[in-house]
Amino acid sequence: MVATLRLPRWLPAANRVVRVLNRLGLRLGTVHVLTVPGRRSGKPRPTPVSPLTVVGRRYVVAGLPDGDWARNVRAAGHGELASGRRRMPVRLAEVADVGERRAVLRAFPAEVPHGVPFFVRIGLVATGTADEFEAAADRVAVFEIITITPKRTNDI
Repeated sequence: MVATLRLPRWLPAANRVVRVLNRLGLRLGTVHVLTVPGRRSGKPRPTPVSPLTVVGRRYVVAGLPDGDWARNVRAAGHGELASGRRRMPVRLAEVADVGERRAVLRAFPAEVPHGVPFFVRIGLVATGTADEFEAAADRVAVFEIITITPKRTNDI
């Protein structure tokens, strides 16, 4: 397995296309756009992610735990998750428990099969089996997505 853990050069262009399609209201499978404030600028920073559900809880996985979007999530702890034209405010909590991270990573290939080639490409896993993903739990960041329920204005 190659341990480069570097993003492909085509990724920024592909992410722009995904964000545009999302803004137009087109849903792309499990792909959502997560927008969080930049840790330095505070400006909205959108990035495509593929949430997955494990035992009734939703998560996103950062294959590069020190990548910009993961560091922005850690700093802000909140953002907006969009799928097509549907948007929802969310809190994001990093999962510290290694057992929980392993369970989420083990489920990843089945829940987000189109995401497996990306993790193979960056060198996180060799072939994308559930066992390989589970073994990589110590090398990724996993964030739980917690939906924020808007307060009703008549509840004063």
